[in-house]
Amino acid sequence: MGPKDNTPTIRRGNRNDLPHVFKLVIELADFENSMHQISNTVEMMEMDCIGERPVLNLFIVEHNAIVIGMALTFFGYSSWRGKALFIDDFIIKKQYRRQGLGSLLFDRLIEFAKEESCKILSFQALSWNDTGLNFYKKYNMQFDNEWINCRLKI
Repeated sequence: MGPKDNTPTIRRGNRNDLPHVFKLVIELADFENSMHQISNTVEMMEMDCIGERPVLNLFIVEHNAIVIGMALTFFGYSSWRGKALFIDDFIIKKQYRRQGLGSLLFDRLIEFAKEESCKILSFQALSWNDTGLNFYKKYNMQFDNEWINCRLKI
């Protein structure tokens, strides 16, 4: 799958992708009614994705040299299960949805988690995002209603 047959490509992201990725982050925050929570910048993302000690893995969905989707992931660890891959953001631009691109990207993340010997693939989903939840159900994801997310702004 790639440029020769004019189909979208899933690839690892690079520095040049970050302005496009940040626009997708803004689109996602808007969809989630969370624009007021954005404090990150392209420059901060560059340090975290590309810098001396990268903490994020960036995957890009590209079609005709246009970034149309992305996923941001990072590694974590479960004392019960072992190494984990966490998905922080997962988005396909609205006009490109329902074309199988989300599945291609999600499948690539599963493959990446296996390549990295992860035992868990984990993420958060909004309870009101029925479209997203139905997408994840196709993967037989386990939904956890017992744990509460806790966060401290620093």
